[in-house]
Amino acid sequence: MKKTIAGVDIPDGVMAQAATDLIRGTESELMFHHALRAFLFAALTGYRENLTFDAQLLYVGAMFHNVGLNAKYERSPYRFEVDGANAARDFLRRHGVAEREIEEVWVGIALHTTPGIPEHLSALVALISAGVQMDVRGARYDEFTAHQRDEIVQAYPRESGFKKKLIEAYAHGMEHRPETTFGTVNADVLDRWDPNYRRLNFCGLVLGSDWPN
Repeated sequence: MKKTIAGVDIPDGVMAQAATDLIRGTESELMFHHALRAFLFAALTGYRENLTFDAQLLYVGAMFHNVGLNAKYERSPYRFEVDGANAARDFLRRHGVAEREIEEVWVGIALHTTPGIPEHLSALVALISAGVQMDVRGARYDEFTAHQRDEIVQAYPRESGFKKKLIEAYAHGMEHRPETTFGTVNADVLDRWDPNYRRLNFCGLVLGSDWPN
């Protein structure tokens, strides 16, 4: 039986169910519920703005957007968003999804922490970011009804201390690769988390480059 929350049907096809099983088995309940809420807020945004999008691809994008924070990638040199995007790409290829659609999901995951860009790309890319940003920092919070927010949180709770626990999860997923936070909101996470972290400064990189002038 299809599950509907806040007027949004949770995708339940073979691929969506495989994504659900994979993420539920590899992420904490806190992060799993975060991914589900991100999908629901993303879909509601799409409905409200009359956007055309593939709900199953949006679901996979939401499910995989934080995969790169997992312990599996503790030695990765890449941005966690890229690790998650690559994992989603591999998953989608196993399920025979067209490369054009795979690329769209990849971009959506890779850019979900980069403000000011996703909303100018495809609906799917924009919605992955919008759903995540709503659940993480309450972006466009008042554009959702209290009933929608309450129904989503009742189905997939924000556990006590969610805000601080989420920041901690981000920090643990990036503390071994601090240089990858340059140019994104991720630098703010390590700046708050690690007293020894020193963020890169673009002006410093320009002025300190090997160019003579």
